[in-house]
Amino acid sequence: MNVDRASMVTRRRFLRNSGIVLGGAYLDVRRLFSAALRAEIIDLRVISRSPDLYHGWPTLTRRRDGQLLLVYSGGRESHVCPFGRVELMQSTDNGEHWTWPRVLLDGAIDDRDAGILETAKGTLLVTTFSSLAYEDSLKAALSKKQGTPGAWDEKRLAAWHAVNDRLSPAHRKAELNQWMLRSEDGGISWFKPYPSTVNSPHGPFEISDGRLLYAGKELWTGQRRGGVCQSADDGKSWAWLANIPTRDGDDAANYHELHGVEAPSGRLVVHIRNHNSPNQGETLQSESSDGGRTWSVPHSIVVWGLPSFLLRLRDGRLLMTYGHRRPPFGNQARISSDEGVSWSPAMVVSSDGASGDLGYPSTVELGDGTLVTVWYEKLEGNPHAVLRQAHWGIRE
Repeated sequence: MNVDRASMVTRRRFLRNSGIVLGGAYLDVRRLFSAALRAEIIDLRVISRSPDLYHGWPTLTRRRDGQLLLVYSGGRESHVCPFGRVELMQSTDNGEHWTWPRVLLDGAIDDRDAGILETAKGTLLVTTFSSLAYEDSLKAALSKKQGTPGAWDEKRLAAWHAVNDRLSPAHRKAELNQWMLRSEDGGISWFKPYPSTVNSPHGPFEISDGRLLYAGKELWTGQRRGGVCQSADDGKSWAWLANIPTRDGDDAANYHELHGVEAPSGRLVVHIRNHNSPNQGETLQSESSDGGRTWSVPHSIVVWGLPSFLLRLRDGRLLMTYGHRRPPFGNQARISSDEGVSWSPAMVVSSDGASGDLGYPSTVELGDGTLVTVWYEKLEGNPHAVLRQAHWGIRE
C-alpha cells in the first residue's frame, strides 16, 4: 500500500499535540469547535489491493467490536463499464492493514455504489444497485470504425460484448433493481440479494427507537420517488414512510444520493445532492422532528460539494464529509454542534486531486476520537481510480 509521506504526521505526535487522547481515554473535544477548525492528517494512503482496476463509491463502517468494514464497486475498467461488482475488505487495526477483497455480488450487469451498516442486532446490511448505463458507451464504440479517433481496440470491444451478451436485452433490463445483502454472522455468510425500496450510495441508518431508515430514490421501480422508507424487522423488509418535499420550482428528479443521521434529541437530518439550477452542485438539507413521518422542504446549507455522508460523533456533534469536485479537487468535512442548524467552515481532508473523478467519502470515529475517511479517486497518471484513506483528527 502506498503511503503519502508528505501529508502525514506521526500518530503519537498528533495525539500529543492535539490533546484528543489523554491517558488512553477519550477526551471531549467540543472545546475545539471554532471557526478555525481544521483537519490534521495523521496518515494518507492508497488502500486498493488491485490498483490496475477501477474502484468506485465506497462506504466505510465501524462495527461495535472495532472492526472496520469497507464496501465498494470493484473489478471495474472505468467509471462506466459492465464489469462492476460489490467487494468487501476488512481491517482489525483501524485501517492500518486491509484484507484481500471478497466479492459479495457479481451480477450479470454493472453493480455500482455500495453502502454498509451494522444494526443494533449485529446484522450487516450491504446496499447496491444495478445499471445498464454502459450500453450507451458500447453503442457509441460500435459506431466508430477501427483506426478512427476514439475507436476501441478489438480486445476491449470483445470483452464488453462477452459480458453484455450473457443475457438478452429483455433479461438485462429485468436485472435492474436496488439491492440489499444481509449477513447475520458478522459477514461470514450472506443471504441471497433481495430488492430494497430505494437506493442511495451510503445506505440506511438506524435510529433510537430501533427502526432502520433509508433515505434515497426509487431508481428503477415504482414511481421513482425520493424520500424515506423504514424497516421494523432489522432490514428484512422495507415500507415507504414519507416523501421528502421539493422546493418551489425544483424537479424532484434532480435530488440524488441522500443520506441521513439521527441527532441526540431525536431530530433527523437528511442531506441531498442537488442538481436543480438554484444551488446546483450544493448539498441541500431536510429535517424531521416526528421520527421521519414528515420532512421539511429542503434548503441550502451553503456547502458546495456532494454527496454528503453524515456521522454522529460520540460527543453528540454531527460530521458531514463530501467530495469537492472543483479546484482544489479533494474531500472536505464540516461539523455541526447544534444538530444541523449551522455548519462549521470547511475542513480540508484532501486537496491534491487530479480531477473531479473522486469523492463519495465516508467516515468513522475510532476509539481514541480520531477519524478515518475513505473515498475513491482517479490519481494523476493512473487511468483507474483507487481507494484512498485518510486517518485524521480535528484541531484548532
